[in-house]
Amino acid sequence: MFKVGYVGVIGFPNSGKSTLVNALIGEKVSIVSSKPQTTRKRIKGIATGMNYQMIFLDAPGIVKAQSGLNQFIQQEYESVIEESDILVATLNIDEKDPDKLKSIVELCVASNKPWIPVITKKDISAKKHRVQILKDQLAKYNPIAISSDKNPEDAKQILLEKLIEMLPAAESPLYFDDIYTTQNLREMCEEIVREKCFHFLHQEIPFGLAVKVNKFDESNPKLIKIYADIVLSKPNHQSIVIGEKASNLKRIGQSSRIEMENLLGTKVFLDLHVKVRKNWTKQSNWMKEFGYEIKTL
Repeated sequence: MFKVGYVGVIGFPNSGKSTLVNALIGEKVSIVSSKPQTTRKRIKGIATGMNYQMIFLDAPGIVKAQSGLNQFIQQEYESVIEESDILVATLNIDEKDPDKLKSIVELCVASNKPWIPVITKKDISAKKHRVQILKDQLAKYNPIAISSDKNPEDAKQILLEKLIEMLPAAESPLYFDDIYTTQNLREMCEEIVREKCFHFLHQEIPFGLAVKVNKFDESNPKLIKIYADIVLSKPNHQSIVIGEKASNLKRIGQSSRIEMENLLGTKVFLDLHVKVRKNWTKQSNWMKEFGYEIKTL
């Protein structure tokens, strides 16, 4: 019997959702950063085996908002919960407010969908005592504790096997078995640049930052040319992103280019520019331009 289903991975920002999804799939489908709200759009990652296909929906971190970019993020994670057959709740032991973790559990229970609590970051030595506390609190839900590293481990394999058991039956897979994400190359390259911005820039800057690939030239398969803009919401951030003698922009560009070449399997020419669209995170036309369209009821 073949099984297919959607698995929604939910939790608060920086709870280890993307790291978990990447590990379970065995490919990098979501960007990872120690800064909150790295994931903005739901990312589909696909794991296919002999008798199953699991489509992971890596949801943005849970926020509450009525307008702007945060409203888009809220709609994204709400739609992940609605569309999923199974939910995985990432409960990070370094969360300062226990009530937040409790709210994730309540959200999963209220969904009336099968779900698995996953205690993340168990390898943080200063917080290790919290692992057993959470296990005891969630005993009836059979929680699984995992580390924050990117590599598969026994606990992740146990999680994968549990998810396979819970998948609904299907006649055939939804995607070809060699596809591991529904993102196109342009979108993946935009996310690569955004990840490097998170890595090299200060805490407050990446939230008001978007990346847009304007041209993806594959006319020469030996040298793909990518022209992209890093778009900022605040004018005073422009000089910081560029850096003295363009040092920050060069680091972002060089690191992005190397990862793009690994992804595309060929040489890449990357042309990056920094632009300002003041308060774009609050303007629907600019948000739509950068792929963050708020759905109207």
